Amino acid sequence: MPLRSARARGVPHDAVHHPLFARYYARFSVSAETRMGMARVRERMLTGLSGRVIEVGAGNGLNFSHYPGTVSEVVAIEPERVLRQLAVESAQRAGVPVDVAPGAAEALPVKSEAFDAAVLSLVLCSVRDVPRALAELRRVLRPGGQLRFFEHGLGGGRVMTATQRALDRTLWPPLSGGCHLSREPVAALRDAGFTLGPYRQVMMPENGPALPSSYCVLGTAWRPS
Repeated sequence: MPLRSARARGVPHDAVHHPLFARYYARFSVSAETRMGMARVRERMLTGLSGRVIEVGAGNGLNFSHYPGTVSEVVAIEPERVLRQLAVESAQRAGVPVDVAPGAAEALPVKSEAFDAAVLSLVLCSVRDVPRALAELRRVLRPGGQLRFFEHGLGGGRVMTATQRALDRTLWPPLSGGCHLSREPVAALRDAGFTLGPYRQVMMPENGPALPSSYCVLGTAWRPS
């Protein structure tokens, strides 16, 4: 299926450009696969998917090798140029067909109701407009289509949440490619009209100190039929 032009929808071809952070993230994320248990999280997140899948914010494509053979196609949207090129290389090694394309979460360059499932993996922390991005996901999912998500956000006690909010107001977003620590992904999905399925809290790293970015949630939601 041809992709619609994100530029035609008012979004620049490279809507996000963080080359230094992208290079750091690419190295860190690869080591986190084993050191922080991310590979096991990806496996759990994607198990049981089938049909056509859209992955928004695919990064350097580390999810691609975990898609089951029941997936017929993955359309992977990645706005950052450096990460997108790495995702293209990962797609060439994937066991399922993966088409990597530029685009922003707030203006996905695909047709409405074209996908059986969607994947969000550490994405909502950095999109510029969370409600608009989730509205786009609802648009491109077929009625009854499911959303698999693994996101980090607000968590811990008073001291930790105050720290997360203080970092969001100051150093964290410019140093981390626009990432925010104190967003609430489950509440955002509910507010966007998704039906929440099972989800659970996950600490990353699984066995280690609690960091401002450690409070994660892994789960499933659906676009209502």
